[in-house]
Amino acid sequence: MTAPSTGSLRVNGATLHYEVRGRGPLLLLVPGGAGGAASFDGIADGLAADHTVATYDPRGMSGSTLDDPAAEQRVAEHADDALRLLDLLSPDAPARVFGASSGAITALHLLTTSPHRVERLVAHEPPLVEVLPDAPEHRALLARVQETFQTEGLMPAMAVFAAGLRRDGDTAGPEAGVELPPQAAARAERTMANLPYFLGRIVPGFMSYAPDLRRLEALSDRLVLAGGRDSVGELPYRPAALLAERLGTELLHFPGGHTGSTTHPAGFGELLRKAFRP
Repeated sequence: MTAPSTGSLRVNGATLHYEVRGRGPLLLLVPGGAGGAASFDGIADGLAADHTVATYDPRGMSGSTLDDPAAEQRVAEHADDALRLLDLLSPDAPARVFGASSGAITALHLLTTSPHRVERLVAHEPPLVEVLPDAPEHRALLARVQETFQTEGLMPAMAVFAAGLRRDGDTAGPEAGVELPPQAAARAERTMANLPYFLGRIVPGFMSYAPDLRRLEALSDRLVLAGGRDSVGELPYRPAALLAERLGTELLHFPGGHTGSTTHPAGFGELLRKAFRP
């Protein structure tokens, strides 16, 4: 893996840690969940063969610090952070953007509010539950998650959250743990450290977000909605499928499930490169 150059960017209420590698048109990778820039380590080098690849820790995650650790987290502010990175790293040309999970929600808001800065967006499984016909059920799930977090703690709340994300009838639990190489183990440790912030701040603000569907329809020629081959029917997959149908576009299927860029990096990265080719 090529060591990236690193930098910091001062934004409203936070300081962002970002990493850059490669040469070519800018490709901004927007991480989701409790991951940061390191969540894209498996695909960033391959993409850097023909892109300037920028990754970063979202505000409050890993190396990106908040001025006020208790600040409410809003999609619009996270999208503005992404915009500031584009302005810094590609001031004279629109950029290519990939967003995963909650990062895809950030990227979709960026597209609808600053379309002149986005050449093409690939949005992988944005958990936009508000677009679903059964949205009230998922609002109730999120309320249970927060109540469990406050009364029983992090891991019981994560169990409630994970169960709610699975497809109907799927009772499979998490895979048995395996011994990770040192770099992956360090990344997993950072992800665990980010979980309380993710569950308590990101999940409520992002999964209650409703996108501007009329704007997305108008911009559908530069939007690729995507899902995982192994996550068909799961909650994060369903909004991507529904939006693709509504916009009259094809849903692009990537290898693996919701975290396919980590579990299937070679195939995922190659398909992502193809998605950005003219």
